Parts: sequence; C-alpha cells; structure tokens
Amino acid sequence: MATMTGTQPHPIFLAGRWVDSPDPLIVANPADPANPVGSTFNATDAQYDEAVDAAVAAFEVTRTLPAYERGAILRNISSGIKARREELGRLIALEAGKPIRDALVEVDRASLTFRLGAEEAERMTGEMIPLDLIASSKGRVGITRRFPIGPVAGISPFNFPLNLAAHKVAPAIAAGCSIVLKPPSKDPLTMLTVAEIIEEAGAPAGSVSVLPMTRELGDRMVADPRFKLLSFTGSPAVGWRMKERAGKKKVILELGGNAGVIVDRSADLDWAVRRTLIGAFAYAGQVCISVQRMFVHAEIWDAFMERLVEGARNLRVGDPLDPQTDVGPMVDDAAALRTQRWVDEAVAMGGKVLIGGKADGSFFAPTILTDVPGTAQVCSNEAFAPLVVAFPFTDFGDAMRQVNDSFFGLQTGVFTNDLANAWRGFNELEVGGVIVNDVPTYRIDHMPYGGVKDSGLGREGLRWAIEDMTEIRIMVMAQPS
Repeated sequence: MATMTGTQPHPIFLAGRWVDSPDPLIVANPADPANPVGSTFNATDAQYDEAVDAAVAAFEVTRTLPAYERGAILRNISSGIKARREELGRLIALEAGKPIRDALVEVDRASLTFRLGAEEAERMTGEMIPLDLIASSKGRVGITRRFPIGPVAGISPFNFPLNLAAHKVAPAIAAGCSIVLKPPSKDPLTMLTVAEIIEEAGAPAGSVSVLPMTRELGDRMVADPRFKLLSFTGSPAVGWRMKERAGKKKVILELGGNAGVIVDRSADLDWAVRRTLIGAFAYAGQVCISVQRMFVHAEIWDAFMERLVEGARNLRVGDPLDPQTDVGPMVDDAAALRTQRWVDEAVAMGGKVLIGGKADGSFFAPTILTDVPGTAQVCSNEAFAPLVVAFPFTDFGDAMRQVNDSFFGLQTGVFTNDLANAWRGFNELEVGGVIVNDVPTYRIDHMPYGGVKDSGLGREGLRWAIEDMTEIRIMVMAQPS
C-alpha cells in the first residue's frame, strides 16, 4: 500500500502496483490557490499501455469470479471507505473545495454505492423464456444470463471525485469487468486514496487501475479498441465528441443540464424554499442537477421569492473545512470569472440581480436573477455555478413547456400537492427523472440516474450500470422428438 506523507507526491495505482512518472501533477486548493493540497503524477503513454494490457489480462480472471467473491471485494471496499471517512471527507474538502458537511455525505454515499454493488453482484439473474409459440418451435425453451462485457474505460469529473468514480468502479467489479479509471486532474488524490482501499480489499491484480493522465492520453483512452465500454461523466460538449470517437465500444454518458424546478401554488412554501436553497447553492452550484431555472406560480411569487432571497442572504460562504460553511469556492478562479461574465450578460439583456452576482477570487456569492430573457447564457446553457434564474407562471402546462424548452433533460423538481399536476409532470416533462416535492438535485445511489437530449445516454445506478456492463446471452434448449 502507498500513502501520501507530508509533501511527498502520491504514487499512481497501475494494475496493482504503485508507481511514479516523470510528469508531476500539482493539486490546487480551490479555497487557497497559493497553497497546493499535494501532488501526484500523470501516467506516461507506456504506463497507460501497461494498465490497459493488464486490464485485458485481468478480465480473464474477473469474468469467472463467483458472485460471493465479487460481493466480498465490494463489501470490503465499502467498509474500508467507512473506516477512513474523516480522512476522505477532509481530502475532498481540500482538493475539491466542497464544504466538509457535504464532503462527508459524499463519503457515506460512496460507501453505500460499493455495498449496493455487492448486493447487485449477488442477485444478477436471468430468465426462462418459453419458445414453443408456434408448432415448429415445439419442445424448446430459452434461458438467459448476463456476461461481463470486457475491460471498461472510466472517466470521472471533479465535482464528486469519490462517488461519481464509485459509480464506475463498483458496477464494473460487480459485473466481473476490469476497469481503468481516469480520475479528474483537479482532484485525483481522493480516488488514489480509495485505490489503497481497493488494493487491500482483494481485487485481482490488474483488474483496477487509477491513472491520472493528460487530456491527450484520455483522448487515446476513448478511442482504444481494447476497451469494450466507455463510461464518461462530464460536460456535454466533451461527452458527445467522445461518442463520435469511441468506435464500436458501448458508451454511457452522464452529462450536464440546466435543471428546472416548478413551484406550484399548492406547494408547501417553507419546504420548497428550504430545499431550493440547497438545490441551487450546495457545492457552489457545481452539480449537474443543480437548480438553475425556477418557475414559480404567480399567486405565491412574492411570498416565495421574499423567503428565498432572505434564505440566500443567510447562507454562509467561506472555508470548506469549517462545518458551518454552506457555500465554498468554485473549482477555480476561471469558473468564477465565467460565471461573472454570464451574470453581466444577463443584466445587460435586462435581467435583475436580487442578491449576489459578484465574484471574489474563486468564490461566487449565491445569486438570484429575474427578468432574464431565455436566450441568455444563464438560461440556455449549463451555469454550473451558485445561481438560479426565477420566472413567474400562471399555467402549469406553460411552466412544463418552459422546462422542456431546453437542449438538456436530466431531472426536474415539481413542488405541488395537486396529484393531477404531479402525474402531468411525470408524463410530460422531457427528463430522465421527475422529483415530486423536492429539488432535481436529489439522487440516491440505487435509483436509475441519467438524462435525455443533450444530457446523456444510458443510466447509472448500480443495477442499470451493470446491465450496460454486461451482454445478455440466450441458451436455447431443444428436446429431441
């Protein structure tokens, strides 16, 4: 096992071995850019090839591992993450800038994700299919079973450096696949620390590699025919280009959005305000299902907006390591400056800033805008920032049409106590998930999660990811007659 001590760079996990490279990777602290969190290495081309070759070889082992062994490995990883909860939470807070309370929740979710992976590994079932539907097929029956697809290429993003990576590694292990994971360059130390836990958990040598790498080497990974599946979580522009270059491999894309929330006149206002503050501003809005567009019924507009602005004013912006902090920094100064440009554009187009709207280094104050044209960047693109744009509506159907008027379709929240409107939302909103009486930012790790339109392809959530990481095979049995 390798651990980072003091200022020593953390080695990278190459097919069961801890190695370094000539290409150092410095890991910045978003809250204090002058003082790096630590360092590691980018893999070289030769190290990448070694990892992929090892994954191909290890697949011959993992594909035949019995369910109880896969389950044991995953439970060991889950327990190992739980045992190092405080350490991992602090590391996420430091290198991702995520407030420590949220970072610890991410650690808990990752532990759950690996435990759920174990359970799914142990209940992968097929079915018996009667085939005697016509006379010529008499005496035949079909039995289906799922078989692991092969080595998996995983690319995970900075905003959930542990749990979104876990949603690639856990189902791969559960399915019997090997995996090479490219962690985010901005915060790779979290998954390199988890790699120590994976090593101790008994994963077969070569079955898991965690390799930070340059964008150029990542591009090679996307096109590499030795991988049978690519699982990418990140921006839509990057993800769809990857699909074009992925060749014959299967592709899962979990991309971005500009999630909408509808607050109907029958909503519980205090609950809707409380949840919207979290949905819009948690982790500085750097969540692909963060509340960005908000549609509030005209009859409750004044009351709701007054409470929302007051709630945003009371949010504490500051040091991610402070347990009282609600909103930490954005991932870097460039992200905050881009947000500033988008807000300035919205104001120039006639928008009003009710609160916030100003960058301070990597920090951006919680921001609420109104009267913004739908063509402004803050409405039409993914802000990935602590800002929300509010619009009044009088007709629920019109609010749904405005939510649907987007390139994206990940999740939508609908606050309503009108059962008919809840069903209308479920039936008519063009998204992967409709969250009734909560924000679109809600996710628990065993539910199917993913989007439509530009928001992605396929679904994550353990059971659904495992289906993508396996191929169905049928055996037809005929009784001679």
